[in-house]
Parts: sequence; structure tokens; C-alpha cells
Amino acid sequence: MPIETFEFQVEARQLLQMMIHSIYSNKDVFLRELISNASDALDKLRLESLRDDKLREDVSDLHIGIEVDKEQRTLTVRDNGIGMSHDEVVQLIGTIANSGTAKFLKELKEFKEAKDAAASEELIGQFGVGFYSSFMVADEVTLLTRRAGENQGTRWESSGEGTYTVETVDDAPQGTSVTLRLKPEDIEDQLFDYTSAWKIKEIVKRYSDFITWPIKMAKESTESTESTGEDGDDGPREVETVNSMKALWARSRDEVTDDEYSELYKHISHDWNDPLETIRMQAEGTFEYQALLFIPSHPPQDLFMQGHKRGVQLYVKRVFIMDDCEALMPEYLRFVKGVVDAQDLSLNVSREILQQDRQIQLMHRRLVKKVLSTLKDMMSGNPERYATFWREFGRVLKEGLLSDFENRDAILGVSSFASTQDKEGLTTLRQYVDRMKEGQQHIFYMTGESRSAIESSPHMEALQAKGFEVLLLTDPVDEVWVQSVPEFDGRQLRSIAKGEVDLDTEEEKKEVEAEREKRQQEFAGLLTWMTKELSESVKEVRLSSRLTVSPACIVGDTHDVTPALENMYRAMGQEVPHIKRILELNPTHPLVTGLRTAHTERDADAGLAEAAELLYGMALLADGGELSDPSRFIKLMADRLERTL
Repeated sequence: MPIETFEFQVEARQLLQMMIHSIYSNKDVFLRELISNASDALDKLRLESLRDDKLREDVSDLHIGIEVDKEQRTLTVRDNGIGMSHDEVVQLIGTIANSGTAKFLKELKEFKEAKDAAASEELIGQFGVGFYSSFMVADEVTLLTRRAGENQGTRWESSGEGTYTVETVDDAPQGTSVTLRLKPEDIEDQLFDYTSAWKIKEIVKRYSDFITWPIKMAKESTESTESTGEDGDDGPREVETVNSMKALWARSRDEVTDDEYSELYKHISHDWNDPLETIRMQAEGTFEYQALLFIPSHPPQDLFMQGHKRGVQLYVKRVFIMDDCEALMPEYLRFVKGVVDAQDLSLNVSREILQQDRQIQLMHRRLVKKVLSTLKDMMSGNPERYATFWREFGRVLKEGLLSDFENRDAILGVSSFASTQDKEGLTTLRQYVDRMKEGQQHIFYMTGESRSAIESSPHMEALQAKGFEVLLLTDPVDEVWVQSVPEFDGRQLRSIAKGEVDLDTEEEKKEVEAEREKRQQEFAGLLTWMTKELSESVKEVRLSSRLTVSPACIVGDTHDVTPALENMYRAMGQEVPHIKRILELNPTHPLVTGLRTAHTERDADAGLAEAAELLYGMALLADGGELSDPSRFIKLMADRLERTL
């Protein structure tokens, strides 16, 4: 049959140029695409040989071969897989010239003008084929193929410009070979020397190391490996397999050693240490995928830096697609490393950007639940290992309480906190609830910069006196998540530095009610006067039920933002209106009772206002706050001390 020449339509030429110059961000991926196509062809032949007994093709040595000719500057990728018939070549390889091209370009242009990147990528994914990435690095591409079971083959050839040719040939071997006549090397344009063995091996190792089939190529000639014939011509050169084919996630657990898992983890994470935990996962059914995840034993240095990348790699049928697949792992699990290998996914033409479809969302949900369930098992089955995890990654995991409402209970269930119950160890919320005093309605907590700062806070006095356990939350993220997590196991989380803290039982309330009313009447005048005197600083002055030793403390209303959170927002450049808080007085403290007596006897004394100001300043400092005028506070304090000498 004569050579048939076909002319690309104008739209098809535009599309081809766009694919070559615009879609792929890394020219190295052309080899990944060709190897991936070859792997698919080998898979199809193996399946076809099982289905069709009449298919008399040798399947004993299925492999992918890579050949280079430095002098001619050609690179060939061949396989002995299923191959293609003449009609399939026209249909599959010629798809780019079909009648839908004009419509495709029109829609793509509209999406790009509307800046709808997701829609344009999805459109590309429905249309393109990675085979055409070859033209990024080649001036001319020749495809030679013969379908298994047929006698004649087909040659397709094009320079990627105006035309392509299709020819029937009689001597084509079974399978497909793609030969690229390479463009000149241009490092500035990221066009490397693709006849270099080390460069080819680098690409194969990165993208195709776990392909099921062996990828073979001749070793570069050296004195030790080169054999020479009698006439002086080079003889056959030694062939090596350049991919490992060791997809550990595809092998059963009893076939893989812990050392092999550790080596894979180190390869993925660039970590010198063994992982803390290895997580295997396999999903079967309508959508199949396998996952091999690792929890590190210590955090990377950039864990809390902006732009830190998540560590899960995505493969499709063992073909590497992308590093740091953000669609598979949420931000608060960014420390998890590993591999996810799907049997089928909707990708765009460059395989570099995922379409947001149900499959991705399904994998995301299942992977997150698997990691959290593993942490739960670790907590109960291996407390020491869990303690290491929480020490290294607890701060990060708690970020999920702010963003992952679906798994909030699971995250709370595997979280640990410092507590007044234990000076050294940590406690879970479940353990806290199990230890709650009879009649206790709330889970009490307090946030602060350090354990010591919280334990010495005036807010702790009454709770310590009555034996109530308090969670001591010192991580910056604690200031935020407690605002959005209302309860655990039906018990409300209550800050001891906010609102009214009622610690009395029903019987105790009956006994002290009359005493409270009496004190309220006795201090009514002082409270009204102090509220007026300190109106620029506080919203109210009232008697306290949480103080036993200190004269006063600063508290917020139940839904107020804490001072620490105010400072965090301002540090991030967000304007936060100043929130006035409440000054609580201890009615049994001599300083407070003395101030009440003095106010009753000489309410016009100017020194009383200074005393009230000092009392407020001391309470503010005890709460970790900042004085608005430190020099004035020091002067007032010095004057008072001087008069006592």
C-alpha cells in the first residue's frame, strides 16, 4: 500500500503547538508518557493472551526497550506488547486531527479568557494524548507498530508541522516502537541530552521506577563491558534493566521486610531515620487503589514554614504522576509521607494536575480516616510510640480541629493534653471525662504561654482548692481551636478565664446563697464606683467565685477573644478591636475589704482611685497582659511603698 499523506487542519496545528509549548511544565515527562503507553500495551497483550487461546504470540519476555544513537541523535522506545492495527493508528494516533478540534479550541479559549483553569484542564484531559509530548524534544517522530495476531504493520511519521504520513509495512516486529529524531541540546530551554544514558536513567528512576515490566537499555561502552568482533566492529553490548520494578505497595505484607519499607520511606522523604509507623491500605471494588504511607519519627525543618509541601506521591498504574499531591492529604496531615497508586484517575493531558472528581475526594476521605484510625490504634497499643508522635506532630494535628469538621471527633479522640492531674504525663479527653467529679458539668481548661504560667494564674485558685482537673493548653493553635470546638462527649469545654465559673454543688449553693447576697450588698457601692473609675479599661467590676488567695483577676465574657489571640491576629496584620474585660475582686482578701472600708468612710479621697488603678494593674500583669502605661504604674507603686516606710 502506498504512503498516505494527511494534512493537519489549521486548528489541529494550533492545538499541537499549544501542547508542545504550553501544557507540559517539564520536558522530561515525554519519556514517562512513552514508557507509560508501552506499559499499557504490555498489560493489554498479557490480558489478551489469557482471553484468546488462538493468539500465538510469545509473552515469555515482555519488556520495554530504550535505544539511543548518539551519532544520529535518535532515541527509540519500543515494546513487544499488543501493538496497533492500521485503523487503530489512524484512530488513536490521528485523534488530534479529528473534526472536534475547532470546537475544542473554541471552548478552551473561552475557559482561559474566563480564567476558569479547572474547566480548561478538564477539557484538555478529555481530548489530548501524551504521545504528542514527544514533539517537545524531537524534530521528527516515527512510530512503527504491528498488532499481535496480524501480519502487516503500520508506520506513522510526522514532524509536528503541517502533515503526517501513514504507511503499511510488511516487516514490522510485534508491538510498537517510537523513534525520536532529537532537537539540539539547549539547557536554557530545558532541552537536555536525551541520548545520555545517565539522563535517561534519571528520568526512568524518577517517573517509571515501579513500572511492572522491565525497562531495558544497553550499557554505555567501556573497556570492561565492550566486546569487539574480529573485524574490529563493536559486538553486542551488555543490556541492563534500569527500573527496580519493586512496587512495595503492590506486594503482600509478608513479602516485604521492614528494611525495604524503611528504604522506600527514606527515598521518598530524603530522611536519614526510619519511619515511626508504616500504614498499608488497599481499596478494591469499582475504584481500586493502593497506598503505602509513613509517619516520620521527627518533623522536617520546614514543617511550619509557609509553602511547606505535603509528602504523598501519586502514581497511576505505577507511573509517577506528581510529588506532594495536595488533593490527597489535608494540610494538618502534611507530615505524612508515602505513595498512592490508583488504577485509573481522570488526569489532564500532562498528567500533572488532577481533575477534582469523586474518585479523588473518595481517596482523600479514606486516607485521612486510615491515618487517624492508625493513630488511635497506636495510642492504645503502643503508648510509647504514640507519645513520640504527639510530641513531634501534635501541634500540627490539632490544626485539623479548625478545618476538618467531618473528622473532628476522631482528631479529638487521638489528641493529648497537659493537665493538673499529672505533672509529667499527658491525658486524653476521654480519660478526663472518666475522672470528672460527681456533678461536674464541664471540661475545664486554660490557655497560656507555658504550664508554669497557667498553674500560677489566679484563675486556678478555686479549682485547685476544690480538686477540679484543668487542661493546660500551651500551643498557639490551642488559642484558636477551643473557640470552635464546643463540646466533647456531651460535655462543654469551658475556659476558667472566661465567664462565671460555678464550682459549687446544689447543696453547697443552698448553704452559701445567703452569704453571697450579703456580700453583694456589702460591696455594691465599691463595685459601682470602681466600674466607673476604670471604665476606660474594663466593662465591669464584680465579685469573684474563682479566687481564694489573690485579690483580683481579669476575666473575659464567655465568647470574648482572649488577649493572646488578639495579639496573634495583630501579628498577622489583622485589625482587632480592643475588647474590654471584667475585673473580678476577691471579697475575702484584706486588700479588697480594706478598699471597701476606705471607700465607705472617705469616698472623695483621691488616693482611692490610685489604689483601684493599682489593683487593676496587678490583676492585668498576673493574667499575662500588658500595661497601657507602665511608667505611671511604677510611679504609683513607688509612691505607695514610700508612704509605708
